[in-house]
Parts: sequence; C-alpha cells; structure tokens
Amino acid sequence: MEFQNKTVLITGGASGMGYLCGQCYAKEGAKVVLVDVNREALDKCVAEIAAYPAEVMGVCIDIRDYSKVVEARDMAVERFGSIDILVNCAGGAETRVCNAHGEFHQNPIDIYDFSIDVNLKGAIYFGHAVMAQMAEQKSGVIIHMGSITGEEGGSTNVGYAASKSALMNGVTKSIAQLGAKYNVRSVCIAPGPVLTRPGMASMKTMAGRAADPQEIVDMILYVTSKKGEFINGTTFLIDGGRNVMFNKG
Repeated sequence: MEFQNKTVLITGGASGMGYLCGQCYAKEGAKVVLVDVNREALDKCVAEIAAYPAEVMGVCIDIRDYSKVVEARDMAVERFGSIDILVNCAGGAETRVCNAHGEFHQNPIDIYDFSIDVNLKGAIYFGHAVMAQMAEQKSGVIIHMGSITGEEGGSTNVGYAASKSALMNGVTKSIAQLGAKYNVRSVCIAPGPVLTRPGMASMKTMAGRAADPQEIVDMILYVTSKKGEFINGTTFLIDGGRNVMFNKG
C-alpha cells in the first residue's frame, strides 16, 4: 500500500489515463479526488472506485475557471486533510475535441483558445492553487501530462503542441525551482501514442506499437512514490522511441 494515507487529486479524472490513475492510486491505499467537467461520467467513476472499497470523492468543475479550481482544492483539503499528489491529466488535442479538422489557418481561432485554456492554463491554475496547500504542509508532488507532440510539433494542433511544450519545459521546471524549498517536486510525463483511442495505433514508434495506458500510469506511480523522490524538474518521454526515429512518417 505505497500511497496509504496520501491524498491524490487528478484532473480529467473521469476518463482515460486520469481515471486509470485514480483506480491505481486507490488500490495502493490513497484517498482519491477525481476532478472532471462531465458530471455523469464522474459520478460513475467515483462509484466504481468507491466499490473497491476506497476513499474517493468527485468534484465537477470547468478547470478554466480559477475560482472553481480553488473550490476543488478546498473541498479536497476539507474532506481529506491534505493534497499530497496532483496529477494534471485534463486536456486534449483541439481538432479532435472541437471537431475542427481543417488546416491551422482554416480552423476558427477559438479552438486554439480552448486548447491553451484547458491544456496549459488549467494545469497552471491547479498548480497555483495546490502549491499553496503543499507549501503549507511542506510536501507534495505535481505531475504534468505532456506529449510527444510537445517535442515534435503538430501542424494542425498548434495549440496542443504549444501548451504541451510549455508544460514540459517552462512550467515543470519553474514549479520545481519554486517548490524545492517547500519539499514539493514537479515532474512531467510525456507519452507518445497511447491506446486510449484506436487511432493512436497508427502512429509509428520504434517499438512498433502504441503504449498500453497502464505503462504510462506505472511511470506516474513510480515518480510519485518513495522510489522517485530524487526525480524533480524533468520530463520523461515514454514514446517507444518515436522521438529518435529517423523516418517517422
């Protein structure tokens, strides 16, 4: 029970790797706070984790609203007494989420606003709000979810590429620098293609496949565990070697 008596707050917690993180942390003894904008999915995920049994709560907010982010933090602390780990999973590529599949200059500009607001500002908002609690308790780990796209770029998903690159570099490193005096670490996990959607299987990697979501979550668990205590201010690419391929296609 590696995370016994730890409180883990996960954004985007009602789907994909966010939900898988919640399940895995709960199985390891953590108290879990799932944050998501989808109330129906959130209630379902909370009920499923509670049945393990585990201590879990759901908070339904739009992470683009900082006042709601603060409310989520306060609800978590009131219920469980601390926030020991923050996993910023909420986000997605704008052309897919907003169903706008033209080229960059053909798409409406507001889909790029959406991507920056959710992928980047949402993570900064939660980092800002939760850092206040972690600084007070003199401990914590903040995990940002990057992407191979933040390293490669993306000709249509410019907002997604920009926001992930910013998380992988400026945000992760800056929070690590600030957090050191409070015993708060900041680390970014940047996956390549992951089989959270069938379309990911067509992305080339040196491994010849996309990752199983559990492979990504296992790295998150490792970094936030006692075994990962010397890891800080860096980004881990978990991409099956995609970034070093000479002909990615």
